Amino acid sequence: MRIAVFLVLLVVSFQTNCETNKLAAQDEVKKTSQITKNDAFNGWINLFHGDIEYGWRAATKANWSAENHEITVSEGEVGLLRTTTQFDDFTLRLQFKATPETNSGVFIRTSPQPKNPAKDCYEINIAPESNPFPTGSIVGRHKGQVLKSFDYAQWHSMEIASINDRIEVSVDGQKISSYHDPKPLGKGFIGLQLNSGLIKFRNIQLKPENLASMFDGRSLAGWKSYPEFKSQFKVNEGVLNVKDGPGMLESRNRYRNFVMQLKVKTNAPNLNSGIFFRCIPGEKMNGYESQIHNGIVEGDRTKPKDCGTGGIFRRKNARMVVGDDQQWLIKTIIVDGPHVATWVNGQQVCDWTDKRKKDPNPRRGLRLDAGTIMIQGHDPTTDIDFKDLRIREICDRWKTE
Repeated sequence: MRIAVFLVLLVVSFQTNCETNKLAAQDEVKKTSQITKNDAFNGWINLFHGDIEYGWRAATKANWSAENHEITVSEGEVGLLRTTTQFDDFTLRLQFKATPETNSGVFIRTSPQPKNPAKDCYEINIAPESNPFPTGSIVGRHKGQVLKSFDYAQWHSMEIASINDRIEVSVDGQKISSYHDPKPLGKGFIGLQLNSGLIKFRNIQLKPENLASMFDGRSLAGWKSYPEFKSQFKVNEGVLNVKDGPGMLESRNRYRNFVMQLKVKTNAPNLNSGIFFRCIPGEKMNGYESQIHNGIVEGDRTKPKDCGTGGIFRRKNARMVVGDDQQWLIKTIIVDGPHVATWVNGQQVCDWTDKRKKDPNPRRGLRLDAGTIMIQGHDPTTDIDFKDLRIREICDRWKTE
């Protein structure tokens, strides 16, 4: 009898611990999420999740720190804390808080250690009205409108649209700068600057712009199917459904460096699929695979059951499983040279660089050649929906050095 009671208590304790772990994991997702579901499904992604050790890199020695979802710096070598991912056409929004003495800035399309803001980056200044380029101006390029009022005790919002050859800057909803560059820089990092004085940043979010549709919602135009495989790809009311497997649907266009966004829904628990990229055309799913699998271990979202949605299969697990089965999720994939970054529902889940030796076959080494995109039908249980597939080649950087 005592043994039976002990076993019952042990089971209850185990279930309680599992539930506690599950709630803690859910709290972790909420804690890192500073983006609304509506914004995420409109294409916005978080660049800062409360940890500058992930997705960011300091170019110089300074006292960069992250606490309470704020990035703070005040002392050290002049320089940048910059993203590990490069971006080209985008809208960027963030909040900042400065002191009257602060001289800082938000750098876009920048090299890690820019030497001349008029040539190798765009520096959106944060500086007093007395500065030649006051807050919202583009240093060395354009002096913007002076802000009507500025309370240093408050947080302020900044939005930067950098699309093709134009840059538009607004601060607290007031348009400050509009600039046209006859020689736009192409891709580059997002950087936060320490120059002089205390500066804080938070709520740093970006929306890739100028993505083109890969799927018309009515047919498989632009895609190649393989009837000899088991998977069935069908289109109904704007949704592409794949059932059964294995099999693949392959884009007719090839892509090397790109940003891609798509929406995915698994129609049962623990289903498996993937988006393959830089594939060798015509070969059976011979490319890098950005996994689709929302399963987790012991109710812990930081423990993917099978790589995790957004992870790079057999290369790098997702740091967290953000999506849920039987619910739509949005996935962002940015591929640039050997670097791959992914976001699910606006949260970054993978930041990986392929350090293998170059090889035309991605199973053997680093493939940098352009390749096709493939949608995978994994196995006989496959039942997954896709919609709103959009993509754009990333602009090469205009050489200034």
